[in-house]
Amino acid sequence: MERGSSKHGPRLDEQMSQEVAGLVQGPGTAGSRAEEFREPEPAGEDQPGTTTAPAGELRTGAPKGMSSTDVEARSRLGRFITMSALPGDRAALVANARDNEAPDDLVAELERLPEGTRYRTVSEVWAALGHKNETTRW
Repeated sequence: MERGSSKHGPRLDEQMSQEVAGLVQGPGTAGSRAEEFREPEPAGEDQPGTTTAPAGELRTGAPKGMSSTDVEARSRLGRFITMSALPGDRAALVANARDNEAPDDLVAELERLPEGTRYRTVSEVWAALGHKNETTRW
């Protein structure tokens, strides 16, 4: 008689293999870990389909004085300026951005910064480039 384990019977072996099937096979297969109630229901015949990006602002909670586009652009700038470059002047910021493989348009924008000024934060750099920061902070 062939068994998968010597510690318990074939019925318990089968039960245990079904319990871990979702972990072994991954999502989207029979026996996955996702419960049925967690899967979204399709839209009804008379209802529009769901979208991940509704009309209007794509990002909610943008701070007062900034649009979601401004927040995304400042965030993009901050991804290429590391904390080790701050505080820093124009030359340090440009060198740091190049070291972090920043896109050419961001490097060109940083090269427009005035010489001799030290910037402590990405927000200060953003403002020096002529953009708006939030008007109130929490």
